[in-house]
Amino acid sequence: MKKRSVLGMITLATALSMTLVACGSKSSNSSSSTTNKAVKFPIAYNNTAKAVKGGNVNVAVVDDSPFKGVFNEELYTDQYDNSYMSPAAESLFGYNSKFKFNNSGAATLKQDNNAKTITVTIKPNVKWSDGQPVVARDLVYAYEIMANKGTKSQRYTESLQNIEGLTEYHEGKSDTISGLTMPKGDNGNTMVIHFKAMKPSFNTSGNGYFLESAAPYHYLHDVAFDKLESSDKIRKQPLFFGPYKMSKVVAGQSVQYTPNPYYWRGKPSLDKITFENVSSASITSALKNHKYDIAYSMPSDTYNDWKNISGYKNLGRQDLAYTYIGFKLGKWDDSKGENVYNPKAKMANKSLRQAMGYALNNDQVAAKFYNGTRSRATTLIPPVFGDAHANLTGYDLNIKKANSLLDKAGYKKGKDGYRTDPNGKKLTINFATMAGGSTAQPLAQDYIQQWKKIGLRVKLTTGRPIEFNSFYDKIQKDDKSVDVYQAAWGLSSDPSPMDLFSQKAPFNYTRFVSAKNTQLLNDIDGQKAMDPSYRNKAFKAWQKYANDEAFVIPTLYRQEIFPVNKRVKNASVDYASNNNLNWSKIRVTSNDQATK
Repeated sequence: MKKRSVLGMITLATALSMTLVACGSKSSNSSSSTTNKAVKFPIAYNNTAKAVKGGNVNVAVVDDSPFKGVFNEELYTDQYDNSYMSPAAESLFGYNSKFKFNNSGAATLKQDNNAKTITVTIKPNVKWSDGQPVVARDLVYAYEIMANKGTKSQRYTESLQNIEGLTEYHEGKSDTISGLTMPKGDNGNTMVIHFKAMKPSFNTSGNGYFLESAAPYHYLHDVAFDKLESSDKIRKQPLFFGPYKMSKVVAGQSVQYTPNPYYWRGKPSLDKITFENVSSASITSALKNHKYDIAYSMPSDTYNDWKNISGYKNLGRQDLAYTYIGFKLGKWDDSKGENVYNPKAKMANKSLRQAMGYALNNDQVAAKFYNGTRSRATTLIPPVFGDAHANLTGYDLNIKKANSLLDKAGYKKGKDGYRTDPNGKKLTINFATMAGGSTAQPLAQDYIQQWKKIGLRVKLTTGRPIEFNSFYDKIQKDDKSVDVYQAAWGLSSDPSPMDLFSQKAPFNYTRFVSAKNTQLLNDIDGQKAMDPSYRNKAFKAWQKYANDEAFVIPTLYRQEIFPVNKRVKNASVDYASNNNLNWSKIRVTSNDQATK
């Protein structure tokens, strides 16, 4: 499954920074009518050469921070850990390019709408990398990890609470989850999920209403839930049932893989895969020296420097991600397990938020500086989702409109050119952005200059861009030093925004809550939405509302580009390859990297 995750800004923020430095000095009142046509990339490389036996593959993950190394699908939160797990963490369920389940994976699904159940059946010979079989207890245990308060998993969402008994388990009222039954016992191959209501997205991967992972109960159950995330069994010696197993972890730096001899599809071909952390400043040079076979999270700001490196084929796809500006509007109440909106928050005035959106020139950013790999984001559901995407204008550059909104809302300009709040008090907005490459600082300063044009005094939290892990720590903990922040989402393969923006969603970092928002979100996943046309209308209604409320302002859509050395065979970034570059089938046609 393509799970929701927070994205690092190495490929996003650094790319933005150069752009905004270049266009930030422009004083036009509105954006030009540019049309952004993203360059297209093949999703697979058709290498017809004969594969050699074995071989090693080196993979670069472009990241200017050490990766966290939370190698558990119920506990990880960011894209980097997801990338590092990809050769091993295979989804339970198979799906096609449109994310529809097709029972081609390690387990099958059978839905019974009348009984309000889904039956999960594990296929024969599916085993963990230590040789132990994947059993029903492992399926249930994944839910226990995610829902137990001790783990503090951000994947315990409102959507999952549609499972009978999950809330009671989370609150400590029950030692078991009543809605998860094992008709053939703990060591059987079957788990039945009992729901409070059936949902229209149940046939789609990433729907958020049930998990698509398992956790090895026999291996992890002796570790206390509150110690699980920091344990060596997660950080250093995790077990998975995918094609490869982690054989060596250097914390924050690299992960080495060797074949999982118990892989249910048969032992994979490569002898070794090595994933390494590579800085955005050095990745282009590393590829020119043919140090890596594949690269994840390539920085778009330097696309022209690496797009034509000899010996590589660039594969790509529309990303399920967007960059956004978020506004802090409340707090997370851990005791209640929900977001609490504060109507008196500094950024609670909708006109203020809208004005800050209209101060940004993302059309020019995308058209002139992204080399055709980006486009201005207009809604919170990217166009990759087809009919669910609303045709809205979004926030294009309009300084005149931004000033008018602030004037009417009572934000008056003083002699110093800066505005006071509607009560006449000095207004200082604290803006947080994350570090990433050499351009993060210029990006932040240009944003501040753009907002200065409409009379807003904006200061950078801590005085500089914040390291990736520290940044999200501040955002998650609702640090008082953050009023506005720039971040990015990697969306699930089902576009329902429930787990990102609902009242009970830990990922709802803005903490925006309203009765209307709740109603519109529920409508997307309600019974009437079993009709696809109705659901698409519900998607569009929510996008229109979110655009108007501007608790989050999307800035850029993007493409995900993977340079792949031409000696690699069977590489694919089609979403049907389970978002893992088809690792079970990847081979090499030479022991030496291609240089032409």
